[in-house]
Amino acid sequence: MKNSLFQEFDEVSAKEWKQKIQFDLKGADYNEKLVYKSLDGINIKPFYNAEDIQDSIKTPSPKNWNICERLYVVSAEKSNKRANEILKKGTESLWFIIPNEDISIESLLKGIELEKTIIYLCFSFFSEDYFKRLRAFLKGKEHQIFLQFDIIGNLARSGNWFQNLQKDHEILESIFSNSENFKSVISVDTSLYQNAGANIPQQLAYALAHVNEYLNLFQKNPNFENFQPQFLIASGPNYFFEIAKIKALRWLYATLASEYNLSETCHILAQPTKRNKTLYDFNVNLLRTTTESMSAVLGGSDTVYNMPYDTIYHKNNEFGDRIARNQLLVMKHEAYLDKVANAAEGAYYIESLTKQFAEMALDIFKEIERGDGFLKQLKEGVIQRKIKESAKKEQEQFDNGELILIGTNKFQNPQDRMKDELELYPFLKQNPRKTLIEPILERRLSEQIEQERINQEKAD
Repeated sequence: MKNSLFQEFDEVSAKEWKQKIQFDLKGADYNEKLVYKSLDGINIKPFYNAEDIQDSIKTPSPKNWNICERLYVVSAEKSNKRANEILKKGTESLWFIIPNEDISIESLLKGIELEKTIIYLCFSFFSEDYFKRLRAFLKGKEHQIFLQFDIIGNLARSGNWFQNLQKDHEILESIFSNSENFKSVISVDTSLYQNAGANIPQQLAYALAHVNEYLNLFQKNPNFENFQPQFLIASGPNYFFEIAKIKALRWLYATLASEYNLSETCHILAQPTKRNKTLYDFNVNLLRTTTESMSAVLGGSDTVYNMPYDTIYHKNNEFGDRIARNQLLVMKHEAYLDKVANAAEGAYYIESLTKQFAEMALDIFKEIERGDGFLKQLKEGVIQRKIKESAKKEQEQFDNGELILIGTNKFQNPQDRMKDELELYPFLKQNPRKTLIEPILERRLSEQIEQERINQEKAD
């Protein structure tokens, strides 16, 4: 505006701000006192201004985001009934975990408006025959179904292929060749890396290297031009960092896809991390999942699934699911987080973080590619070692009290008792078995201290 109030004031450069701060510090070291060094390798300054976004990167963002609910399918009929019920209660998309080939897809999807409802189908098995059955059932029907096939993710998580390298790749290529009627069939599970303790640049780099394995596999496939992946991400507790992480992921994938002359868009399904969830003072998990879901929304996720606050120790229950759903409903309908797309764009701090994360991840990605790619480095244990190193640093910060989880390593409630509340085993399960590679293991930060408290309860 010509007569803007701000024209009466001189612009202040970053250099002038810093000089003023240094004067006020009275000789104290600026970097030591005011610059925070994060585990992600980012140095956080005390202020940001327009100079920090002169070379910022532009990231696309979806116009809308969907509220998702996840259902583990034991019975197709019961899960179908549950799905139809929650769709009436505000859920907008469904995420089915299908454990075996006995699940009837016809019964599971009965009565669901497939043309209006986004549906994610995740399989605990790998079967071309089941895919053919699904494809036959959907023939001639309008739908918005995303299939989640991730053979590399399964290898990273379990240490083994479903069958073997050659057979898994053959089946996946056959499925991809006949996937034109699906929104997507290839997913990249980056939540594994976050839940295992990888820092943000690592998560982004591994996501990029992971999806690049699939791009290399399919680039001679006749259906290659339709390739569009889904990224499954876990949103952590560092609010602004997580917003920047998702924005950086979109930019990184767009950059990679352009090298293959593909559409630069990708689909992001976000959920809260498991890593900081606690067994004791479990109601605090409600606050954690709220901020993590908000980061997922503001970062530009297409769909957000909110983890129930008691998910680490309770079986699925109506109350936990309802509260988790209502958290997202409040964000959408009361906090109006669906009214503006890319709301974080232009924020100096977030734009600076996005660029730094993207550049750091790109450096790690290039290093992986120089080492013959993600799959090779998984087999050699390089990826596992890097994640362990990062996880160890974070665990040390938790153990010495620098990283705080309220109610667990600070402000404990001594009257809290959990040993009789455990419906599920809340700690890392390790079943010795032969694996092709070392699996990447998810582990919560508070597990050791919780086990000690449980043991003390039993002793009392």
